Amino acid sequence: MSLRPAWLTFRRYAAATTGMTLTLFALGVYTAATGSGLACQAQWPLCSDQLIPAMTINPDFIEWFHRVWAMVTGFLIIGVTGWTWLGGRDRRTRLAATLAIVVLLPQITVGAVTVTLGGLVPGGYTVSTHASHLIFGLALFTLLGLTTIWGGKRGSPRLLRAAVGIAAVGIVASAVFSRAVPFVTYSPGAQAAFYATGLAGHLGLVATVAYATEAVRTGYAGFSRATAKTVRLLAAGSMTALVGTLLLGRDLVLYTAFWQRLNLVALGVAAALALGAAWVVRGADGVRDGSAPIGGD
Repeated sequence: MSLRPAWLTFRRYAAATTGMTLTLFALGVYTAATGSGLACQAQWPLCSDQLIPAMTINPDFIEWFHRVWAMVTGFLIIGVTGWTWLGGRDRRTRLAATLAIVVLLPQITVGAVTVTLGGLVPGGYTVSTHASHLIFGLALFTLLGLTTIWGGKRGSPRLLRAAVGIAAVGIVASAVFSRAVPFVTYSPGAQAAFYATGLAGHLGLVATVAYATEAVRTGYAGFSRATAKTVRLLAAGSMTALVGTLLLGRDLVLYTAFWQRLNLVALGVAAALALGAAWVVRGADGVRDGSAPIGGD
């Protein structure tokens, strides 16, 4: 008899963990943008000689809360990987989850070095360190997204349409907070919102590529392989451009007018390609009737 409640399926657990990771990413950006990453007097696990600092909005509490969220999320990620192996998931799902653990280890290490030993370790608090932290985090989020997608039920045209819609909406929403488009001040809150919406768009693109790939492999009545290839190509191109804007959202380069223009172009390309993929999917007869599965594990 299983102790797991009936409602707790693998896909729901993996999706919740992916959502926790997205929130962790946004929290990390907010923590860094407010300068709170340098709080807690470079201590761990204590924070300014306290196990739990005063629960008011101050740098110590922001850094401490980020650490706690990261710890909980890390254990959830370990749980996802364990479930893929003990629950008999297919090889690609196990591979994605296992690689997530592999990426998690250097992600934790780089983060710990940044906030505790940054001034002692050569290169411990430099642009390259922050870039590594950002890239590892993005890779971890992508792998968890794939684990969720592959570990669930078979793909369908309806899911493909939903994925493209999430991608397009997420990217357009991220433009409101992007430093490339001066709609709002690029404050710590705006930076966190930019990454939350941008990562939602990225996850939608990951799902789009995954489902379109299934369509190419297995075919679908009313949804030709040529159409699936087009959608996949547009989504992959959008993803590449979006990753560029996510990298330029942090101070990894001296943000001159050139980089702002490049950021704006990348954001425009990402939005245009995602909207193009949504248009192609919308025009496919097989998506409108949503009758048969694309295929999956």
